[in-house]
Amino acid sequence: MEKSMKILIATGIYPPDIGGPAEYAFNLEREFRALGYEVNVLSYRLEKKLPIGIRHLYYFFRTVFSLPGTTFILALDTWSVGLPALLAAKLFGKKVIMRIGGDFLWESYVERSKHMIPLSRFYGDKSVRLNVKEKIIKMLMGIALRNTNALAFTTEWQKNIMSTPYAISPTRTQIIPNYVGMKLGGEAPSKKNFIFSTRSIVIKNEITLREAFAEAKKIRPEIELDTEKLPHEKFMEKIKSSYAIILPSLSEVCPNLILEAIQRGKPFILTKDTGLYETVKNLGIFVDPLDKEAITKAILRLVDDAEYREYVKNIETFAYRHSWGDMAEEYINLSKKI
Repeated sequence: MEKSMKILIATGIYPPDIGGPAEYAFNLEREFRALGYEVNVLSYRLEKKLPIGIRHLYYFFRTVFSLPGTTFILALDTWSVGLPALLAAKLFGKKVIMRIGGDFLWESYVERSKHMIPLSRFYGDKSVRLNVKEKIIKMLMGIALRNTNALAFTTEWQKNIMSTPYAISPTRTQIIPNYVGMKLGGEAPSKKNFIFSTRSIVIKNEITLREAFAEAKKIRPEIELDTEKLPHEKFMEKIKSSYAIILPSLSEVCPNLILEAIQRGKPFILTKDTGLYETVKNLGIFVDPLDKEAITKAILRLVDDAEYREYVKNIETFAYRHSWGDMAEEYINLSKKI
C-alpha cells in the first residue's frame, strides 16, 4: 500500500469525550498522519441519543458517505461501530480491521442479569441464560467477527476466550497490545488513598470492593477509597500523587488505568481475571474478584510499608514499552496482509 492511502477510524467516542477509545482514536490519528497517511475519524454524534438499532443504521449511512477513497477501515469495537462499519465496507468492497478491546455481550449480560460471572467463564458456562436481545447480539457479533478481514486483539488471553465460541480463524488475528508509555514520574503519597474511578456498571464490582475496603479500614483506619470521577488530565494528576490503584472488576482485558498507574510509579490491586497478568505480574497484587476476604487481605498487604516498597521498586525497573507509533506501524503492517 502506498502512503497516499486513506484510513477511516470508526469509533464511538472521540475527544472531548472521555474514555479509552477516545484516547485511542486521537493518538492513532496523530501517528498515522505522522507516517504520511490521510486519516478520517468517524465518531458518534447524533447516535448517542438514538436507540439501539436506529443508531447502528444511522452510523451505517454515515460510514457509507465516508468511504470514497478509503483504503481500509479501523473499527475500534465490535458492536457500536464495528458492525455497521463492516456492513458498509462489505457493500463497497473495502477492507476492515476490527480492534477487540472488550466484550459487549458479556458486559451487557452481567449488567442486566447481575450474574457475577468473569469473562473467562462466560462462554460455555451452562448457568448463563441469554435473553432474546442478547442472543441476537451474539449472532450479529459472530457474523462481524467471522467476516472482518483482520482482528486485532489487545491480549492473547481474550483471543483464546473468544476464538472457539465465534469460530475465529487464527490466520486473521494479531495481538496489538495497548499503549505502554515512558515513565512520567510520581509523587510520594501524603496519605494512603486507593484510587477507584471507573464507570458505574456491574462488572466493576464496586459493591464488593466497598464492603472489602470497609473491613480493611477497621484494621487500618488511615486508608481511604477515592471514587471521584474527573476529566482525564486532572485524573492523571491525581494518580501521580496517589498511594495505589485498585480495580477488582469481574474481568479486565487490558486496563489502561493500570498501565497509566505504572507510568506514574504506583502499585495496584487488580482482578486476576485479566489479560494483563503476564505483562505486569510483579508490579501489583492480583485477586479473585468474587472473594471479598481476598480483596480485604490484598488491601492490608499493600498498606504494609515493606511490601509496598517492593512493588514500587519493581515498577521502577519495569522496562516494557509499546508506543502509539509502534501501534500505528503494526496496524499499517497488518493492513498490508489483508
